[in-house]
Amino acid sequence: MAADNPLGDRLDDDDYPAYTMGRAAEMLGTTPGFLRAIGEARLITPLRSEGGHRRYSRYQLRIAARARELVDRGTPIEAACRIVILEDQLEEAQRINAEYRRAAKAGADGPESRAS
Repeated sequence: MAADNPLGDRLDDDDYPAYTMGRAAEMLGTTPGFLRAIGEARLITPLRSEGGHRRYSRYQLRIAARARELVDRGTPIEAACRIVILEDQLEEAQRINAEYRRAAKAGADGPESRAS
């Protein structure tokens, strides 16, 4: 099926850079300047089209939307970007810890532990 519909596979990919800067800003209800600012703060790094235009993925838009929420509440943009980065790192660390706990539990419940 992937050979029949390669575009559909890319559009289902959260990391596929499907959105132009103008469309991304419109979807977020913000300005292209805001997207440039969070790029300069290294919150997100948009990919570039062959023509050099910024392109954003759905994942990047979710990150940008979170930063916009914080900025709208009065948080300076640099601080908002740092908060979002830390939230993302915490979420990833919690996901990895949960995987380790599941693996450890599976190892403790394995056949070797019952043989003793």
